[in-house]
Amino acid sequence: MGTVQLLHQQQILLIRSVFFFYGNEATNALAQQIAFDIQQHWNEPNAILHLQNKKWDIQFQIEGYCNQNIDPEEVWYNTNPENNYFRIEATSPTHISFVDGVGSNTGYFKLDNLLQTSTTAAHEYGHTLGLEHPEEQDIRGVDMPGIMYPRGTICDPHFQYDASKAPGETGGTLNPHHRKVLASDIADLRLHKLQFDKTGFAVLGDFTSIYHPFYTINED
Repeated sequence: MGTVQLLHQQQILLIRSVFFFYGNEATNALAQQIAFDIQQHWNEPNAILHLQNKKWDIQFQIEGYCNQNIDPEEVWYNTNPENNYFRIEATSPTHISFVDGVGSNTGYFKLDNLLQTSTTAAHEYGHTLGLEHPEEQDIRGVDMPGIMYPRGTICDPHFQYDASKAPGETGGTLNPHHRKVLASDIADLRLHKLQFDKTGFAVLGDFTSIYHPFYTINED
């Protein structure tokens, strides 16, 4: 989730999101790294939007902060559309990282997903802005996998975990390291459809406001 602001003097369309990370594996260094990764990936296309008879440079501004012991009420009652809240733990209820819905401001990061590749956070950020996984998940012949393709996508061998594996086998699916934010991903945000207020602000995403308690594995 984030705010969208039209900076008329600079002709910049600024998308701003702030992430608050909590949980046992959240650290200041990791919070800053995640924010840096998201911002870098989403600014990479140097995308442009034609709107109101002007050409706008699309820029993403992402901040990340650690608050391991955040009060659940802060998540539940937050009204700032820039704010997103994610728990970071070594284990996950779904065994992977996830958001609480397409177009949301809360979710859960599994630590090894973040350490494996910088595209994990960028992928989940796309979900918070309203993007879904593409319907077609056999992308053999595609020049570059977009950021929203999920793990398990069938792809050309050089994008696989192991190029020697047959498509769909263990190791024969998309290695998330190869995903990139493309101009088409930003086009899918449909920024030209946003309703800006009189001050030039709009919102991408919505409030899910879910606080995630610490997940423990039941070994019984």
